Amino acid sequence: MAGKRRGIGALVISVVLVVGLVVAFFIVDSGLRALAEDRVKAEITANLPEGATGDVDVSIGGASVIAQYLAGSFDRVELDAPTFALDGVPAAVHVVASGVPVDRTKPVRDVTGTVDLGQESLNTLLAAGGETGDAELTLGTGEVSYSGTFPVFGFEIGYEATATPSTSADSLLFTPTGADLTSDAGSVDVSGVIPLILGQEPLSICIAQYLPDGVTLAGVDVTPERARIKLESSTLMLTRQSLTTLGSCSAG
Repeated sequence: MAGKRRGIGALVISVVLVVGLVVAFFIVDSGLRALAEDRVKAEITANLPEGATGDVDVSIGGASVIAQYLAGSFDRVELDAPTFALDGVPAAVHVVASGVPVDRTKPVRDVTGTVDLGQESLNTLLAAGGETGDAELTLGTGEVSYSGTFPVFGFEIGYEATATPSTSADSLLFTPTGADLTSDAGSVDVSGVIPLILGQEPLSICIAQYLPDGVTLAGVDVTPERARIKLESSTLMLTRQSLTTLGSCSAG
């Protein structure tokens, strides 16, 4: 009987020790996760492009941080900056990076994200481009509207147009889909003005110049509250050079 009790006691002690080690591992792992999140946040904050401001929250997903570190990469790192701004233009930024290497000289396997721009921010960026006159965007559901003027036989004909949003790899585009004249042209024949308006090049806002080089646009969704631009990259590295080298837009 005594031997049996000693055996049970040893088993209980072993179970308690194993449970204790598991608990200790998770406590350590949790602490290391928080430490790693703080480190990533500090690195990103220190390497933001000039003129960029705002707090960035970092969350490291996946299983054990220790196991991920030893494997050489983190499964999922999520960045959230709801009050971000670049050169004073506010935006809400959300980024998910998958396969983030411990070796920062290697690119992140996959980066996806969104940038939310309000109507005022969009118009600030549009005006900064300097090629659209006094056009001002009004956000709608799946479309935008804007007004402007068009020269016909020496007259400036006012119009209001609707446009469909889309993206190229580097720019946010608004292609005219409909238009109404808003000024009285008197006896001038303006029947051909609407096709001319609809045939104009899309309004274009260069977004790449505000993003790290290699991050491209992958679509846009528009509501009356914001334009949500989708981003993606498979070449981004978490180094100062990569984060502060901004992209550019192709001519035309």
